[in-house]
Amino acid sequence: QAQLVESGGGLVQAGGSLRLSCVGSGHMFGSYAMGWFRRAPGKEREFVAAISWNGGNTYYTDSVKGRFAISRDNAANTVYLEMNRVKPEDTAVYYCASGIIATKYFDEKAYEHWGQGTQVTVSS
Repeated sequence: QAQLVESGGGLVQAGGSLRLSCVGSGHMFGSYAMGWFRRAPGKEREFVAAISWNGGNTYYTDSVKGRFAISRDNAANTVYLEMNRVKPEDTAVYYCASGIIATKYFDEKAYEHWGQGTQVTVSS
């Protein structure tokens, strides 16, 4: 059974940094595209970043471009989200997801497996 477990969330001051990790098991992690999504209080879940199965392509929502970086280590079945220069509006529960995806990296419906999420709170 496929499982994704996020870690690394917490409380951080605006302008600071945080690194989220997501470890996968129970499926061929290296064959799956990986994505990070977030849900802020009172809002719909939204796309944050994604990376192709081999790490060759990355995608970001405009609001995090230049601040966040997604990467993966297939040998460790792990995907990371490096969050820099965080802002209060980055406060959300962050979810990682995996899927066999060719183009719709931004679409949560394209992802098959989801983690439980990790809370990120940015104080001003």
